Amino acid sequence: MVSLLVFVTELLCASALAGVVGSLVGLGGGVLIVPLLTLGFGMDVRLAVGASLVSVIATSTGAAVAYLQDRLVNLRVGVLLELATVAGALTGALIAPHVGSATLFLLFGVALLLSAVPTAAKLVEEVPQDVPEDPLAGRLGLSASYPAAEGLVPYRVARVPAGLGVMYVAGVLSGLLGIGSGALKVLAMDTAMRLPMKVSTATSNFMIGVTAAASAGVYFWRGDVPPFVAAPVALGVLAGASLGAQLLRRSTNRTVRAVFLPVLLVVSLEMLLRGLRGV
Repeated sequence: MVSLLVFVTELLCASALAGVVGSLVGLGGGVLIVPLLTLGFGMDVRLAVGASLVSVIATSTGAAVAYLQDRLVNLRVGVLLELATVAGALTGALIAPHVGSATLFLLFGVALLLSAVPTAAKLVEEVPQDVPEDPLAGRLGLSASYPAAEGLVPYRVARVPAGLGVMYVAGVLSGLLGIGSGALKVLAMDTAMRLPMKVSTATSNFMIGVTAAASAGVYFWRGDVPPFVAAPVALGVLAGASLGAQLLRRSTNRTVRAVFLPVLLVVSLEMLLRGLRGV
């Protein structure tokens, strides 16, 4: 009984930290929950993915409400891109049983490294400049503005088709890896579509819960969501995500990138090494 209590307490604390980081940078708690459960608690990667998907839904719930109130979320962009992401998430969840654990670790590491490269390249950028508006974005009214200390900051949306393509891949990875596809969601909006980092982060948090829910049902059906793990993980991530949302309000775009980049690199390299060792 004591060992179970200690296990649950450790899960709660670690998950809360993952929720803070995940909501702050828009990657979802799953970006840290999967390596936490597999590397820290020795859990099978498929069960870790199932629990992580539940935590991703909790992250989205905890952070998205605050971001919507702060008008950081671009609802039009989020709803449009979610069409591609949900389709990808269903694809990933259906093919997950046919992919080996080592391959999943390698895919996870590559996905994180892909998101780290553009983040590092734009560490000093606060707001994208001279962004040409995509014609499709103009017709759909995707360009908007977000509140900052100096007032409303307007921004344009570029390369919508490229963003949709990356979002489908993000959805596939969500179904396979349980990361909520937040890494590639932020990559698509920040790099391909040139949204400001804080808007990309907030919109990603708004979207990841829907993406995770699309594939979580498949994991529930297969019995790959252990309740004694998923429950404390979800509670911890929910608490952490609420705190992370408060921190984002006071952070600059540069700070968000600088805080998460070292964590992203360490986790991605560790997962790549594990995949190369064959788990």
